[in-house]
Amino acid sequence: MDTSPSAPPAEPLTEEQQEIRRVLRDLLAERAGPHENRAATPEGHDTALWTRMSDTLGLAGLALPEEYGGTGRGPVDLALACEETGRALIPSPLLATTVLAAPLLAALGTPAQRAELLPRVADSTLTCALAVPSGIALALGLTGDNTDGDWSGGGRAGGIQAARAADGGWRLYGEATRVVDGHSAGLLLVAAHTGGFARSRTLLFLVPADAPGLVRTRQPALDPTRPQATVQFRDTGAELLGEEPADVLGALAATGRAAAVMLAAEAVGAAGAALDRAAGSLGPRERPGRPAAPAHAARHRLADLCVQVAAARSLTYGAAREPGPGPEGGPLALAHALEALRATAAETLQLPGGTREDEAHLCFKRAASDELLFGPARRLRARAAERTGLFGEEAA
Repeated sequence: MDTSPSAPPAEPLTEEQQEIRRVLRDLLAERAGPHENRAATPEGHDTALWTRMSDTLGLAGLALPEEYGGTGRGPVDLALACEETGRALIPSPLLATTVLAAPLLAALGTPAQRAELLPRVADSTLTCALAVPSGIALALGLTGDNTDGDWSGGGRAGGIQAARAADGGWRLYGEATRVVDGHSAGLLLVAAHTGGFARSRTLLFLVPADAPGLVRTRQPALDPTRPQATVQFRDTGAELLGEEPADVLGALAATGRAAAVMLAAEAVGAAGAALDRAAGSLGPRERPGRPAAPAHAARHRLADLCVQVAAARSLTYGAAREPGPGPEGGPLALAHALEALRATAAETLQLPGGTREDEAHLCFKRAASDELLFGPARRLRARAAERTGLFGEEAA
């Protein structure tokens, strides 16, 4: 059994999938080397690189139907792309736009909204961000039931409130924090509470970047490769995404389960790359009878980490290959992948002559940041167990 950090998924990849991996890895090696200041641009990512990745591989519309300019690929192909961007720890709109926003636009948008917005997403000319109050993990159903609680405002002060305007449109009031790519996205998808107590519900709204009353402030982030912002809505005009009635909470939960797989793939890629660098820095094995004790012990620790990363990779691609709601494979894979990434970063920092210290620190920051955003491993596991009925009746 191959347990190297770069071992492929358990099932063989198709030639097309292998080509996606090869081309993307070569492109990122060329444009996103270890000495690049990854998020120093005003957008928080290299816009030329994002355009090139989309033109070369159709990355922006990888999972979108061909009728909207996408390539119609499946979750495994998207997971491969996320693993490679994770290896390079490169900031890009892939998570916020392709993984989080595009599925919601496709699932809930009216035919006119899909026809207008999805082709622009697919050709990389439109980036998006999902803005939710009270934390994205709960909104996506990753750490709790998103139908239970007041995460979107609950009709009281706080959160984001939506109200009908005199002209029949909608106005938004409130604030969302830690919005990934929120400072630069061309379009915001905003979860807001409306209806007061009589007809309380959560809806999604579309807010363009130039909307009057929209205030966006980029905030310092633990992980500089995951740019975040605070977004305020001060009597901001908005367009309802889709039509009522709509299963907004169900769409958010489905997006969360799929996003967990892609986040796990990113973490697996980052961990695998760190182990590759660490193993290479140790040099050739010592001759029999003359072991170098520190290097020998380090190799044993690396072997243990390789097994941990390989297990997380196997869970990730297993979840990617299992469509539909099914068992909570995505959140479980994410829990394992974040633990593997954290352990790898901690270990490689201590290896003699190991991986570059700044790269290891970035790996550690990525794991910690993703746990803050999308839920600690223990909460992800607990929610998955709750949904599958392990601890009693299956949750919503």
